[in-house]
Amino acid sequence: MTTQTFDYIIVGAGSAGCVIASRLSEDPNVSVCLLETGGSDNSVLIQAPAAIVTMAWSKRHNYGYETEPQAGLYGRRGYQPRGKVLGGSSSTNAMLYVRGNPWDYDHWAAQGNPGWSYADLLPLFKRSEHNEQFHDEFHGQGGPLNVTYQGYQSPINDMFLQAAALNGIPPNPDYNGATQEGAFMYQVTHLNGERCSAAKAYLTPNLSRPNLHVKTHAVTAKVNFVNRRATGVSYYHGGELKQVRARREVILCGGAFGSPQLLQLSGIGAAKELQQFGIPVVHELPGVGKNLQDHLDYVQAWHVPSDTASFGISMRGAAKFAAALWEWKRKRSGMMTSAYATAGAFLRSSPELSIPDLQLVFVIAIVDDHARKLHPGHGISCHVDLLRPHSRGKVGLHSSDPRDAPKIDPKFLSDERDLQLLLKGGQIQQRIIESKPFDAIRGKMVYPVRADDAVAMEHDIRTRADTQYHPVGTCKMGPDSDPLAVVDAQLRVKGVEGLRVADASIFPTLIGGNTNATAIVVGEKVSEMIRAKY
Repeated sequence: MTTQTFDYIIVGAGSAGCVIASRLSEDPNVSVCLLETGGSDNSVLIQAPAAIVTMAWSKRHNYGYETEPQAGLYGRRGYQPRGKVLGGSSSTNAMLYVRGNPWDYDHWAAQGNPGWSYADLLPLFKRSEHNEQFHDEFHGQGGPLNVTYQGYQSPINDMFLQAAALNGIPPNPDYNGATQEGAFMYQVTHLNGERCSAAKAYLTPNLSRPNLHVKTHAVTAKVNFVNRRATGVSYYHGGELKQVRARREVILCGGAFGSPQLLQLSGIGAAKELQQFGIPVVHELPGVGKNLQDHLDYVQAWHVPSDTASFGISMRGAAKFAAALWEWKRKRSGMMTSAYATAGAFLRSSPELSIPDLQLVFVIAIVDDHARKLHPGHGISCHVDLLRPHSRGKVGLHSSDPRDAPKIDPKFLSDERDLQLLLKGGQIQQRIIESKPFDAIRGKMVYPVRADDAVAMEHDIRTRADTQYHPVGTCKMGPDSDPLAVVDAQLRVKGVEGLRVADASIFPTLIGGNTNATAIVVGEKVSEMIRAKY
């Protein structure tokens, strides 16, 4: 068998991987191989924003992982949908464009990661973006990633903004601009009524480049080393084990679950954990898989009449959906351009805080158990997330077979402070939805609980809360003095050569907001670093 050789091998065509493949292949003198476990993103279920409702429960483009039983959630196993397709989770997410708070990146830099402050990253956010609405010093035009407002705006959104204002949360149209705090309509990664994923923005327009080779349905088995230098990877394709070689570097972009799993399968991690599965230790790096952080999400939902501008299961709703699908096919407009999650807010749980610590996501539908549990009729939902949790989990192995799921243990609510903050957030969001602007449409709660009954709400949180799909931190970036650091500020894996990790797993701490925009900027950042080196 002939082994192909490329300058760069990128493992994972997710948010960062698509960016890196695009940016590095801009140089016609280098060759790039991009390996992706999933398949093509050419599906109406991906491209039509409202079809996101199928993404969480369908395994067609989704790993559909489960966590270990969570003591803080009454022993429940959490659900962790992650994209298994070109574009990764940017092809299956709710498309909300959120950068986090400038404080987050300044905090990263202060932890010993030079080059990662907000001032350092803002030019990369702007370079990646084409913003249709905002033309100022915080936003870019001409970048690959199209950012705009959703094409369909339900009048119910105005009720949320009015209710937020009545509860002390002022309007702030641009939460990615000068100030994050306030209530707003979410900016989304849409283009002409379709999803604008990292694949659509960066990869698809460049597939004709002769120096860019994309291999789908390729399950990477391990990184190969010679004298602690990464020389390529082995991968399964159609049941056959194959190899590709790298002249310069291997770059892992498998995300907060995939990248630590692959490092461990390749012999990099805590020696005792690797030896349990008979994996030869290439380099002991105890931080691999540790430091897992995620936004825990608590959803409350209310019934509304079927004649409101919401999504739901009813004869009226079915007729509206059919008409909306026909409109989208013809014009790329109408309700099918909605991602359901429409309005939101960043707020401080206490006036003593300097930055928001809670995020709200308002949804014009009933969302229950990742849309896997359906309820007849129409409704509205609101999600509250604690932005910087204290709980820390880990990712390990179930076996030495790369085709098996990793062992995911977020340890949700293992720190009591997280429960108290989420409880406070739940009370705030309930008071907002139960404010006067919603009186004309608000019906009964799907899971009734009183905002002033802390014991009942705590029970509801432990019974139903789960991920908001933002796992990070398992290949932590940090200085040599940090015992859990896996990569340095250049995203090079410590103790070996020719290997980097570039995805949300390198976040030292979870940012105050959705993680996709930042994962894309990680791809921009590492591409810049690699080009500067070579």
